[in-house]
Amino acid sequence: MYVGTLSFDLLLGDVRSLKEKRSVVRPIVAELQRKYAVSAAEVDHMNLHRRAIIGLAMVSGDAGHLSDVLDRCERLVAGRPEVELLSVRRRFHGEDD
Repeated sequence: MYVGTLSFDLLLGDVRSLKEKRSVVRPIVAELQRKYAVSAAEVDHMNLHRRAIIGLAMVSGDAGHLSDVLDRCERLVAGRPEVELLSVRRRFHGEDD
């Protein structure tokens, strides 16, 4: 069994309220969940208007498949024009951990 996690540090564009922030972050989280069957949520900077941390996790029996899905998730978030991806933290836990 392999577990992979990603943490995206995002700078949001022209956002002036927490309501506007939710309208940017929620669709990203929903698309990650729908397209890639990962667990995803906003996990930090909840009270800041222009910053968000989105975390996601996935479990797989195949390390190659897990790595491929995490790569696709990273490309999806990096390609969103309404956010700037400041950093990505990737963790991979295998059977030997």
